[in-house]
Amino acid sequence: MISKFKKLLGVLVLYLFATLSSSAAISFPSINIGMQNATTAQEFSQGVQVLILLTILTLAPSIIIMTTAFIRIVIVLSLTRQAIGTTTLPPNQVIVGLALILTFFVMSPTLAKINDSAYQPYMKNMITQQQALDNSIKPLREFMFKQTHEEELALFVRLSKINKPKTKDDVPTYVLIPSFVLSELKTAFKIGFVIFLPFLVIDLVVASVLVSMGMMFLPPTTIAMPFKLIMFVMVDGWALVTKSLIEGFVT
Repeated sequence: MISKFKKLLGVLVLYLFATLSSSAAISFPSINIGMQNATTAQEFSQGVQVLILLTILTLAPSIIIMTTAFIRIVIVLSLTRQAIGTTTLPPNQVIVGLALILTFFVMSPTLAKINDSAYQPYMKNMITQQQALDNSIKPLREFMFKQTHEEELALFVRLSKINKPKTKDDVPTYVLIPSFVLSELKTAFKIGFVIFLPFLVIDLVVASVLVSMGMMFLPPTTIAMPFKLIMFVMVDGWALVTKSLIEGFVT
C-alpha cells in the first residue's frame, strides 16, 4: 500500500512539472537543510531551482485543478445541489471530496501513461530528466486536446499572436491550458442547464398550483422541495449525474 502511494505521489509530482516543462526546462535539485552563501554560479543556480520547486508545490492545487477533469466535475455537482434547492447539503467538503475522487478516476488512464512512459523509466535511469518531462506532457496534452473546443483554442491562438498551428504538436502548452479551462467551463454550464430544467418545471407547477389556490404568501420552494428530493431519489440522480460526467470524458 505504501509503495503504491509513493508511486502515485511521484507520478503527480512529475505531472505538475510536466505542465510547465514546455516553457522552461526544470531540473530536480537535491535539497539539503541549511543556509550558506552561494560562492559559485552552480550553487546559486541550485538555490533558484529550490525556489522554483517550492513555488510549484505551492501552486500544485491550482495546477491540478486547471489541467484535469476537476473543473467540470465540481461545477456540475455544485449546480446539481443548487438545482435541488439544498444550498448546504451535501456540504462543500463532500462535493469537493467526491469531485476529487471522480477526477482521479477519470484521470487514471492519463496518470498510468505518465507512469509507464516517464516516471518508471526515469526511476530506473533509462531516460534523462528532460526526456521524462517530455514524455509526461504528451498524455496530459492528449487528454486536454480531447476536451478542448475548437472555438476556444482558436481564440487563444489568435490572442497569443502566434502562427496558425498546422498540427496539434504546434500548439504551445501555454495556449492549450487556458483553452481547455474555458472549454470545461462552457461544457459544465451546459450540463448544469440541462440538470436545472426538470427542477424548474417542478417549481413552476408548484407556484401555479399555489396561486390558483390563493396561497400566494406561501413560498413555493417550501412545497417544491420534497417533490424535488423524491424525484431525484427515485431516478437515482447522483448516479445518473456521475455516470454522465464520466462518460463525457470517455472518447
